[in-house]
Amino acid sequence: MDAQAARSASPSWRLYDLASTDPDSVLTDRSGLSEADTRRIEDLMAAFAALRRVEDEVARASERYMKLKRTDMRALHYLIAAEHRGEIVTAGAMASHLGISTASTTKLLDRLERAGHITRHRHPTDRRALAIRCTPATREVAMETVGRRHAGRFRAARRLSAAERETVIRFLEDTAHEMSLGDEHGAREPEQIASPEPGSDGGAADAR
Repeated sequence: MDAQAARSASPSWRLYDLASTDPDSVLTDRSGLSEADTRRIEDLMAAFAALRRVEDEVARASERYMKLKRTDMRALHYLIAAEHRGEIVTAGAMASHLGISTASTTKLLDRLERAGHITRHRHPTDRRALAIRCTPATREVAMETVGRRHAGRFRAARRLSAAERETVIRFLEDTAHEMSLGDEHGAREPEQIASPEPGSDGGAADAR
């Protein structure tokens, strides 16, 4: 059985068949698409989902190994990347990067410092701020575990031709745009969708 046939036979991949997700074409316009084209689009969506599953598995494994929360891992990644670029990270910059409050950032940094993952030093040019650095031991562990796993993206991209990379970039950027929250295609924010009142049967009684 070839790879495509194996995917088609897999129950997890069939979850992304349009016959399962949108049988009446309420969400997707499939006019003008051949059955073969539709099947390959479904295969693409399933491959996308498989990548997300692997990324989630890697993230969870890294969190367990380093005994850190996902936000903590994001903070360390930011510190390591900033150090590689020769940039100084402050608490304010960290809060902005993570999108959390100043109070939450302080708690996060206190927790990471107690665990020996970061150090805080006097800022070389700003007396009001402290410079935050990742400790050498934590940087080495992160690079050899999380970093090495994520380097797989580079290896996969390197195997593509220049034209293939342009196609993938265009697809990912277009997908991000299409999935961004908004009402361009009639999509509604979650809070705009009415939910049944607690204790109600969602109108089933009226239907009876």
